[in-house]
Amino acid sequence: VQLVESGGGLVQAGGSLRLSCAASGRTFSRYAMAWFRQTPGKEREFEAAISWSGDSTYYADSVKGRFTISRDNDKNTVYLQMNSLKPEDKAVYYCAAATVVTDIARVYDYWGQGTQVSVSS
Repeated sequence: VQLVESGGGLVQAGGSLRLSCAASGRTFSRYAMAWFRQTPGKEREFEAAISWSGDSTYYADSVKGRFTISRDNDKNTVYLQMNSLKPEDKAVYYCAAATVVTDIARVYDYWGQGTQVSVSS
């Protein structure tokens, strides 16, 4: 599975962005998907995950109520809608695919190249 993120950019605090992650291959619907983010000098942090069917979603406490993960298996795409963005949300955001839903980065088998999100105060 190859993953390509898009949708990052610069936004003012309180604003919104929607990230997309397009997957190649016919087996996209078999994978749980997740979004992680990383800032310089820190490990990748879990933000949100969604089951293969889309029926179950999971969020880090820091983004719960502000971010929404969703997927469209017909389009082989997973999304992260980010609202009420804060300066501390600034990071490189990565999507990832795994055979199980988890918040543990090392379990994920496939990763995208990342997309930069910057939030001005």
